[in-house]
Amino acid sequence: MSAKASSSADREIVITRIINAPRDLVFAAWVDPKHVDKWMGPTGYTTVTQSMDVRPGGMWRFTMSGPQGVFPSRVTYVEVVKPSRLVYKHGADKDNDPEAFDVTVTFEDLGDKTHLTMHSVMPTAAQRETVVKEFKAIEGGYQTLERLAQHVQR
Repeated sequence: MSAKASSSADREIVITRIINAPRDLVFAAWVDPKHVDKWMGPTGYTTVTQSMDVRPGGMWRFTMSGPQGVFPSRVTYVEVVKPSRLVYKHGADKDNDPEAFDVTVTFEDLGDKTHLTMHSVMPTAAQRETVVKEFKAIEGGYQTLERLAQHVQR
């Protein structure tokens, strides 16, 4: 394990899933508001995109609403490698959110399937513990990828 990996292990959440759809389709569903609004978020949540500019330095502004509240959110893209990788900062829709976290999503081509990995790194171990316990982030991550899988298989 590299020094970087071991230093962030207590702040990480990694969610993976094999999706029965080609990589190009799965990637497109992640970066197109007409698709992403239909599946993004855990079961019981809805997502409404205000704007989406998928390029390094671009932003995706959206509101996620569900049983635990309404969450105006902002994703700022750091790296976009179509159709294999997205790297972004995800936080509340405000400047300099101290709780914003880093996300890397990889889309591995398995022919007619895609191996998707969502790797999130929180700013602190305490924040990771909070999102896991209070917001059920791991369970919600798997529910989100289940919703994505159902959407792209339609």
